[in-house]
Amino acid sequence: MNENLTTEAINAASAKIDTLSPLEIVQLMNAEDATIAVAVAKEATSIAQAIEVIVSCIREGGRLVYIGAGTSGRLGVLDASECPPTFNTPAEMVVGLIAGGDSALRTAAEGVEDRPEVGAEDLQRIEFNHKDVLVGIASSGRTPYVIGAMNYARSIEACVIGLACNENSELVPSADLMIAPVVGPELISGSTRMKAGTATKMVLNMLSTGTMVQLGKTFGNFMVDLRASNSKLVVRSRRIVAALTNITEEQAEAELKKCDGELKTAVVSIQCGVDVQAARQILVSSSGKLRAALESGNNTEVSQ
Repeated sequence: MNENLTTEAINAASAKIDTLSPLEIVQLMNAEDATIAVAVAKEATSIAQAIEVIVSCIREGGRLVYIGAGTSGRLGVLDASECPPTFNTPAEMVVGLIAGGDSALRTAAEGVEDRPEVGAEDLQRIEFNHKDVLVGIASSGRTPYVIGAMNYARSIEACVIGLACNENSELVPSADLMIAPVVGPELISGSTRMKAGTATKMVLNMLSTGTMVQLGKTFGNFMVDLRASNSKLVVRSRRIVAALTNITEEQAEAELKKCDGELKTAVVSIQCGVDVQAARQILVSSSGKLRAALESGNNTEVSQ
């Protein structure tokens, strides 16, 4: 029932929001938004456990699949679509599904979110299997489309993570692990694109970024698992290689060309004094982790 959902409750602080000036509205929203990080922080342990599960599944050849309706679905698709350009992941590694398909990213797909069977069908369409991990996203914690997908995933023994902004939601029985940042009533009652949406985005950032760090996609806080495939990435790759190897950017550019634009390969080749093929082999034996590859190639601990 709506009265049991904090996302649907009335926020006393905004009872007269229509009488406020633009500045007062901004200040009120900012004050409410300041509480979101606190709510997400309370779920730190669950988020960390979810990252461990996702990393394990991906290492075993599985995929991370987000599924949701409306704002929740859009945020999942957004997070998935950002992984290839940021971390050089294959497009199929992180997948975002939204009720109503891609057209629902721009136009509301009324009614689809109320059909649990469609959630299951969408997973079947992408050949979701027991190696994959599903993150079902529903701010309310009761979206039938999401619950249908989660139940299907569990029926084939895949791992299922639920993400909602209400405690003890209807997602709980369908999830192996729940993440539930409770951000309280929205300033505009029921408009979960606001605080709940922000909390969801924060959690998804943590899930995908934490996973990619664990998979060796970074070195320190550098994005090192990228290819110089456009002018922006050429400049970024050159700068990172130069910073990590103490050579000039011009020299870094030449080394990247030798390595077909593979940043990690270039760094290993330079730092370990080996050719391109040997650098690639060192990276493979180090599970793609640059720090481990450098320590293995030099047999010394690296700093950064």
